[in-house]
Amino acid sequence: MPKTIKKLAVLTSGGDSPGMNAAIRAVVRTCAYHSVECLGVYRGYEGLIDADFKQMDARSVKGIINKGGTILKSARSKSFRTKEGRKKAFENLVAEGVDGLVVIGGDGSFTGALIFNEEFGFPVMGIPGTIDNDIFGTSHTLGFDTALNTVVDAIDKIRDTASSHNRLFFVEVMGRDVGHIALNAGIAGGAEEILIPEEDLGLDRLVDSLNKSRQSGKSSSIVIVAEGDKIGKNIFELKDYVDENMEGYDVRVSVLGHMQRGGAPSCFDRVLASRMGVKAVETILEYKSNYMVGLLNGKMELTPLDKAIKGKTKINLELLRVSDIMST
Repeated sequence: MPKTIKKLAVLTSGGDSPGMNAAIRAVVRTCAYHSVECLGVYRGYEGLIDADFKQMDARSVKGIINKGGTILKSARSKSFRTKEGRKKAFENLVAEGVDGLVVIGGDGSFTGALIFNEEFGFPVMGIPGTIDNDIFGTSHTLGFDTALNTVVDAIDKIRDTASSHNRLFFVEVMGRDVGHIALNAGIAGGAEEILIPEEDLGLDRLVDSLNKSRQSGKSSSIVIVAEGDKIGKNIFELKDYVDENMEGYDVRVSVLGHMQRGGAPSCFDRVLASRMGVKAVETILEYKSNYMVGLLNGKMELTPLDKAIKGKTKINLELLRVSDIMST
């Protein structure tokens, strides 16, 4: 680490998530509070290579705490995956007099930051921004809470039409490898079944469960499916299977898709982003590097980047049991 830190840079990388702008705001204003210059990097790691920089101060981030997406933009960078690309990025940062880098993103973004540090000894700090909540070392990632509220709102609307027509809806939510969104939103939305990658319900058991629900007097049902669930090849195959093996339901599919990424961040995500931004900057100012800031037991804690990347989040088993009881 340099003896004196005078300038930091901040970028957003990977998929956008609500709360990223609030985190950018927190980083910039914490820098201003500590009389440290701040450089915004546009288009993630691609912007590092292209030297797409903008000087930022406290006033340049006004009015963004309530906005979804990221004002710094995000982009995938094939060039940063090469040694030549990373070398160019390093040279650009050095030329600008930058002493440390704050990366807001997911595990792929953190992997790039870790390699960058290993090759050039450049100080890096991570802020977890992904709606999937799949980063080890924090109970909540930026955007997770907002995405849950978006999904629950959609489920409420879908239930209105499901109950009006005796329909069975399969609702697909994001969660490539994890079921955090599906499990939490499914409970909050009163889903009859929740299909997640961590638990293999099986097609026959799914049909049996839906039949029991109908026999108990339910005239409509909603099944929440994480996109990474492995019961069928895709949600449409699930629909076809139920169509063939159940009578009395008009089966429909709703894929929520990228609407889950958008929208104004919730109060929780705005506060979390603010706390994370302050912690990230002040940690670098303490001459620490290669950490991710996270929320653990209500406090801001540090997790080494390599552990954040390699560690696996776990599904809350209590929520699985709650889901089983509530679907009775």
